[in-house]
Parts: sequence; C-alpha cells; structure tokens
Amino acid sequence: MRVGTSMTDVVGGTPVVQLRNVVPDDAADVFVKLEWFNPTGSYKDRMALAMVEEAERRGDLSPGMTVVEYTGGSTGSSLAYVCAAKGYRFKVVSSDAFAEEKLKTMKAFGADVTIVPSKDGQITPDLVPRMIEQASNFAAEPGTFWTNQLHNADSLVGYRGIGIELLEQMDRPIDVFCAAVGTAGLAVGVSSALADGGSKARIVVLEPASTAVISGGKPGTHHVEGIGVGFIPPLLDPARYHEARAIDEGEGRAMARRLAAEEGLLAGTSSGLNVAGAISIAQELGPGRAVVTVAVDTGLKYLAGDLFTT
Repeated sequence: MRVGTSMTDVVGGTPVVQLRNVVPDDAADVFVKLEWFNPTGSYKDRMALAMVEEAERRGDLSPGMTVVEYTGGSTGSSLAYVCAAKGYRFKVVSSDAFAEEKLKTMKAFGADVTIVPSKDGQITPDLVPRMIEQASNFAAEPGTFWTNQLHNADSLVGYRGIGIELLEQMDRPIDVFCAAVGTAGLAVGVSSALADGGSKARIVVLEPASTAVISGGKPGTHHVEGIGVGFIPPLLDPARYHEARAIDEGEGRAMARRLAAEEGLLAGTSSGLNVAGAISIAQELGPGRAVVTVAVDTGLKYLAGDLFTT
C-alpha cells in the first residue's frame, strides 16, 4: 500500500473473504467484502468522501463552509472524519435510536451533533423524516452545504469503487451480488460498476421484513441501523436491480453473532442481514456458483447494545 498524504487517501482497497463455516455444504460459495478496513470502519467513508470531493470540484463547497447532514450514525461518522481531515465544520442531525458508539465517534471528530428523540429507541417510520426536517432547517443557514445523502447521486461515485474492486479481486464470475438498502447508493453504485465491467451478475436488494416497502409491503418499525428508511429511496433505480427480498431482522442478528463466533468476522446487524440473504440465495443456486455481499461496518460499533449479548 502506498503512503497517503492525507487520511482521505486511504479509503477503499478493502479485502474480500470467502465464508467457510456458516454456509451449508449444498450451497453456492459466499464471499464478503470487508468494508470495516476503511478509516472509520464503514463503507460510508466511500460515500462521504465522494459527496464532499464532488461538491468541491463543482464549487458548491469551499473552505470556511459548514457541511450539514442527517444520519443514523455511520454516514455521520464518515462525514465527520472527512470534514476533520479537510478542515470543514460539520453539523449533524442524528437520534438516540442509533448506537451510542456512533454518536460518540461523530463528536470525537469534532461534529456538532443534534439528537432527535426516538420512541423507545426504535426506528419508526416518522423518525427519518423528522431528522430530515431538522437538517433542512440547518441547511437554510448561510455558508452551509447539505450533502443530503438520500438524494445525492455523488454517493454513487464512491460506491462504484466497491464494484470495480470486486471485478479485480474475484478470480471467477459473480453470479449474484446482494446488499441491504439504506440510501441505495451501495446497490446501485456496485450494480453499475459490475455492468460496465462486463459482469452479468444478478443484483438482489435486501430490506428488513418488518418494513419491506421495496418488496411491496408497508413501512414499519425495526432496529437495523442504516437501512430500511420506511420509503423507497430516490436513488434506487429499478433498472439497476433484478429482485428485492425481505429478510427477518432476527435472522440478521443471529447471523451477526454466528459470523463472530464461527468465522471470526465481527460485524453489525445489517451485515448479518446481508449474509443471511446471501446464504439464502446461495442455497437456491447450489454449488459451483458465487454470491457476493458486503460487511458494511465493524461490529465494534455495536458492543454497547444487545446485539452480541442476546
């Protein structure tokens, strides 16, 4: 690895590992891209850096301005890190529904954090809209730039890197790529990169079963941070995926614990949900095929909660 001249130079280049112990013998091979190798331990570093640098290139963001965003935590941590490295102030709207470690990480990077209270720590359908409303009020102030992650197509620039790296890393065709949807940047960015690289991979988007709006269901309550916003995200281009699947949150949580105990892979609930979905698809495909997904962040962000204690 080359020597970086700034902390923003070390985003990307994350490894891929094949799962050996949690995948049944009669299933396709399952591979996981380990995005916690990024500076804040999250794939969101790619998105945050792309949104900031693309805005700089256009002249929408310049020294002395303040960056504004609403976030469940990982995007906030990533933007806080990028802003700290580049010298921008960062004002962020989050909630007590999200991991305390993430909120503390944002503050450690110098972010000004505003908390929107949740109902009993749950991600209810009204929570994200309330966070967006508060962020829009901050963004109306002079000298601010709102990254507005759910609507910002610059995020796709960052997430395309995952697809480009997978094409270089995998020594065999990718039959299916699956990923849970938050902003939808990951699924859409990777899908476009794979297609541009000549891959014929099937793209499957995942969501919590209790709020399966992409699959045609109704919004509901869940506690899987970073995904399942309760509405179809604007960046989710129907032309960029083939199927949507709802995965039970309990399966994702159980898989996160299994990954830690049986694979030595410590990741959060959404990563567990990704792997649970990938294994389900792998069982349908059978041996000799390849399913790829992403461990989106490190499980170290969830140790204060009940993920690894129940």
